[in-house]
Amino acid sequence: MPRLWNDTIDAHRRAVRDATLDATAALVAEQGLTSVTMSRIAEKAGIGRATLYKYFPDVEAVLMAWHERQVATHLDHLTAVRDQGGSPAERLRAVLHAYAFMSRAKGNHSPGLSAVLHQGEHMARAHGHLRDFLRELLAEGVEAGELRDDVDPAELAGYCLHALGAATDLPSEDAVHRLVVVTLDGLRK
Repeated sequence: MPRLWNDTIDAHRRAVRDATLDATAALVAEQGLTSVTMSRIAEKAGIGRATLYKYFPDVEAVLMAWHERQVATHLDHLTAVRDQGGSPAERLRAVLHAYAFMSRAKGNHSPGLSAVLHQGEHMARAHGHLRDFLRELLAEGVEAGELRDDVDPAELAGYCLHALGAATDLPSEDAVHRLVVVTLDGLRK
């Protein structure tokens, strides 16, 4: 097949997939997880049910694909925050703030939705990527003499992730800021 034809087909497939994931997210937000069906997703996305089934076998597969896209977006955002410049400690502070607010937003998911979305291989890969991402940033801070050097950066990355996971239950933005400050205090020399 000519390249233009393949590019057009690939673009169409991406558009259908994106429309499906966007429709699913809207339905979950509007009506909750239990009200989402393949028929409702297809209708909201403006595609036929048969087409939807060509892309996804069931609602859970659609939800997992949507969540995987969300996780990738979050990781891209953290990378952009890190790349804004500054010393390693300043970049780490910015990344930890961004991550803490993402964790707090995750706390707004219904328990059923979180149970479905936060399982699977994509989450294991994302956590591994995030842990490595933080480990590298922490190692830069140690090398620059800005952060403690008596604990391995990999251990400190785990500390940060677990500590900031508490942001899911915090009642205010001020509480999230305080949590980040306490976490950063544990990283200083």
